[in-house]
Parts: sequence; structure tokens; C-alpha cells
Amino acid sequence: MKKKFNKKELGDFKKLILKRKEEILEAIKHISEDALKKSQKEASGDISGYTYHMADVATDTYDIEFSLGLASDDRKLLYELDEALGRIEEGIFGICEGCKTLISKTRLKAVPYARFCIKCQEKKENR
Repeated sequence: MKKKFNKKELGDFKKLILKRKEEILEAIKHISEDALKKSQKEASGDISGYTYHMADVATDTYDIEFSLGLASDDRKLLYELDEALGRIEEGIFGICEGCKTLISKTRLKAVPYARFCIKCQEKKENR
């Protein structure tokens, strides 16, 4: 059984990871712009000078916090993708950290930052 991916396969995974990173960075940019750069008046479309009802302010605040939470999740994913790029450079990408076997290509295409094969991931989650 194969122990490592060849250079072409690693190059393909690297492209996939970089593309995913680009998509996430773009999403974070949009989320941040929408959540932080718009004032509450702009967000509601209200250009009058009237004050807001407390419930409207609370909803707007929740929406901003929710959006920033999504951006935070995306940042965690970016970290994982950067770690995967590091594993490519080290020549250990795609090797399960649990059993040291090669993680399936199908899994890595779906989750390119995976550190564990399916069996080891399930064991880890069921602890």
C-alpha cells in the first residue's frame, strides 16, 4: 500500500487548499464589511433622524455578532488550511496522525485539512 502522495497529487491538493483559502478570505471580507462598515441606519435603510427601538438595536447587534461568529469560524478553518499547507511542505500531508496510513483522496478532497482517516476521526469523536 502507498505510504505518501506523489508530487503531482500534492500539487493538486495544494491548489485545492489555496482555492478554498481564497474563497474563505473573500467570505470573511464580505461578512466583515457587512457587519462592521454599515451603520445601523444604513443597514435598516433608514435615513431619518429618529432613534431606534431597543428591539431593533438588539436585532442589529445580534446580526453583527452572528456574522462575526461566522467570520471567526472561517478564521479557524483558514488556520487548519494553513496547517495542511505546512504538512504538504513537510511531506507528511495525507498521512493519518492516528494510524499513520494514507487518508483517502475522497476524504481529502472533501476535507483537505483532515489530519485523521475516517476510522481514527470517528474514534476521536466518540471518546
